[in-house]
Amino acid sequence: MQAGNFNYRRVADLPSVIPVFPLPAALLLPGGRMPLNIFEPRYLQMVDAAMAGERLVGMIQPGFDGVLREDGEPELVNVGCMGRITSLTETGDGRYMIALQGVCRFRIAEELEVKTPFRQCRISPFGTDLEEDRSGAEVDRPSLLKAFRSYLEANDLDADWNSVSRAENAMLVNALSMMAPYGPAEKQALLEAPDLKSRAETLIALTEMALARDNEDFGSSLQ
Repeated sequence: MQAGNFNYRRVADLPSVIPVFPLPAALLLPGGRMPLNIFEPRYLQMVDAAMAGERLVGMIQPGFDGVLREDGEPELVNVGCMGRITSLTETGDGRYMIALQGVCRFRIAEELEVKTPFRQCRISPFGTDLEEDRSGAEVDRPSLLKAFRSYLEANDLDADWNSVSRAENAMLVNALSMMAPYGPAEKQALLEAPDLKSRAETLIALTEMALARDNEDFGSSLQ
């Protein structure tokens, strides 16, 4: 099932209440594409409800401290990213394979008391995500590619460098941020970076720190 194209130009084009899908270390960014394998009954119902309405789902992380509410559900971080379901495939064993296209980030205004098995929040969208981010021209692309290449080499990984070299800065920064194998706190820092330039700088810093840690661990193992 394919969804049609839809352009969100203003905050008024977005709903004020959306279902949310808590998932640790999952990073969706505006314009990014996230494949998801949905199998829990409550999230199958969430997808059904989204498809019957605005096709929008909020990807958000559980809180990092592991604190649970009285009902056993985790507390949520404050900022997530709204995605539109652009494709849905049913499997023969009761699962959905969906793809989310990132629309814009949001801040939770309040979590609602609902009768649905999935959680729903009233949100405040980041209107700036619906505008062109002009900071992309200021991204230090050579440093970003250098850090990315070093990380791949250190971990014996490879990449399609033809595609990487052709990608515009916005696509490159967001794709690398979503692919980066970092933990929940690092992913959240990438999500909350105010603009592309800041996100690229954060990604470079995280990658350089990871490489430095790897070198320290390697040096310690030789002693």
